[in-house]
Amino acid sequence: MKKILLICLVVLTMVYAKDGVEFKYANENTERKNPTSQNFILSYNNVLKNVRTSVVNISTTKTISSGGAYGNPFYQEQRGIPQGASGSGVIISKNGYIVTNNHVVDGADQIKVTIADDKKVYEAKLIGSDAKSDIAIIKIDAKELNAITFYNSDKVKVGDVVFALGNPFGVGETITQGIVSATGRSGIGIVEYEDFIQTDASINPGNSGGALINSAGHLIGINSAIISRSGGNVGIGLAIPSNMITSIATGLIDTGKYTRAYLGVGISDVNEDMSSFYDNKYGGLIINIEENSPASKAGLKRGDLIISIDGKMVESASGLKNIIGSFQPLRVVNIKFLRDKKIDIVNVKLASLDNKIASATLNYKGIDVIPLPSELQRLLRANANIRGGVLVDKVQLNSEAHSIGIIKDDIIVQIEDNEILSIDDFKASISSQNKKRIYLFRRGNIFAVVL
Repeated sequence: MKKILLICLVVLTMVYAKDGVEFKYANENTERKNPTSQNFILSYNNVLKNVRTSVVNISTTKTISSGGAYGNPFYQEQRGIPQGASGSGVIISKNGYIVTNNHVVDGADQIKVTIADDKKVYEAKLIGSDAKSDIAIIKIDAKELNAITFYNSDKVKVGDVVFALGNPFGVGETITQGIVSATGRSGIGIVEYEDFIQTDASINPGNSGGALINSAGHLIGINSAIISRSGGNVGIGLAIPSNMITSIATGLIDTGKYTRAYLGVGISDVNEDMSSFYDNKYGGLIINIEENSPASKAGLKRGDLIISIDGKMVESASGLKNIIGSFQPLRVVNIKFLRDKKIDIVNVKLASLDNKIASATLNYKGIDVIPLPSELQRLLRANANIRGGVLVDKVQLNSEAHSIGIIKDDIIVQIEDNEILSIDDFKASISSQNKKRIYLFRRGNIFAVVL
């Protein structure tokens, strides 16, 4: 009986061992190596010493209007209050061109630059800016500066050692270390064109516009933002990749503005279920084609999945948007796409996004309104439960709209009892010349004015 019981236990043990988990163990003979010893000090000083003078401190002064009367934010008093701010920048040419964030210099009346180991204070002028990517170019009158060396940001890998250089909280030159935590971060809602490099290197207010470099001392990005509930560093820093910087900086230096190309498609991501219809491939799925757009002229259709442009793989809708946005208008691009599970290729001549926006712009009593960008629409729905609106792109000085306090980037969400979801809604609501109640969304709040 005992023999039978023992045999049963052995059999059961074998059955459970067969169906159980087999743990994978490391080789116990794996060597442990120390990266340093008491005989030498591990340091990146030789790399950072050269880069220090490529990163500058930026201080700005701007005049802001004082608070409104009776708590009305639309009432502007005639006097202004000077306000100072600080940030960082990176020298990209020997003759004084510097790249920084648009939000560092936006609206500044005066821009001053200082360089490490140089006691001189330089007056800088704004060459051009691109709010949609948060990039700006300024210039100082100087020669033989230490221009930074760029690295191809498409080659950046998660885990690469990086350093963030800048002027946090205005304390002066500061260098912090970390790694690349992620690449291709988008959909955050900070700017319209997002393709961020994420890092855990300490980035704080004032680091904006500073350099993110690799361990060879080459620029991989411009520090732009942090994600933080407290406002301080919590290990999620975001940098604009160097390839986006070179593309936009070239346009800003040449013409003072950056003009993006335009394909004319509405796009979305492909989920796991949808990818089965496209041979398990991912990319930018066309969900809408605009009339007379480059896409419609090239024969693209709703349901086509764009998988590459000029040989560069498209992995998501935001990736497609960023690739097209990096091209200049009139460029002919090679688009590879999937239709009915067959790969096809078409050449498309891109148009100008600025021309498209200009044609959609509508002027009313001193304001230019344009369609609300899709990223803003998404943020409004998610955070304010607002379905849409139109964006105030410009306000003419001394116009009726200016006099009642409407400003650039206000979002018109309703006129009288009519919800505004498009330019056509706006046109219909202003057809009469009578004064109307206009509801504006600004910085998380809705206000009403009469215009």
